[in-house]
Amino acid sequence: MLKVYGDYLSGNCYKIKLMLHLLGWEYQWHPIDILKGDTQTAEFLALNPNGKIPVVELEDGTHLWESNAILNYLADGSVYLPTEPRLRTQVLQWQFFEQYSHEPYVAVARFIQRYQGMPTERADEYEVCQVRGHKALRVMEKQLQATSYLVGEQFSIADIALYAYTHVADEGGFDLSAYPGIQAWLQRVSQQKGYVGML
Repeated sequence: MLKVYGDYLSGNCYKIKLMLHLLGWEYQWHPIDILKGDTQTAEFLALNPNGKIPVVELEDGTHLWESNAILNYLADGSVYLPTEPRLRTQVLQWQFFEQYSHEPYVAVARFIQRYQGMPTERADEYEVCQVRGHKALRVMEKQLQATSYLVGEQFSIADIALYAYTHVADEGGFDLSAYPGIQAWLQRVSQQKGYVGML
């Protein structure tokens, strides 16, 4: 059985939880508290030398890390990952977008606000996150005004990757009322068979 090392409040970890539920796979969850330094112990660093969650332990004892890489592994051969090269590349395109243009701002703003309680020393960073996070949301909105999902009309791991932090973006101060395409998309994702919420 797969083992998942993660934090239920982490969007990156939620990606893996949601994927496993959509697939209907059984797994064991091992809670990790990043605020208590759990990811920096010798035991955890043996699983992921980069000291980050999530980590998935496969049945043969090997470990996978980086949430989007894990998504690709889990989705391989399923309806959640297109086989046609152009579409598969578009999935990767959105996953890279999530890690470089979305998560560093939407997720970080959420961390500053929810986990840290808005410390004054991070106020300037938080404001930068707001500006750049809204830029990323506008990119998503443009696509979702044109198609039901991020890669055309087929729900895929591109949607899972970006749903994870977008659906809790309000916890980082982002008002999604100006993004009707995103709001409709969030609803469509939550209606997928096997869907499970973050908590």
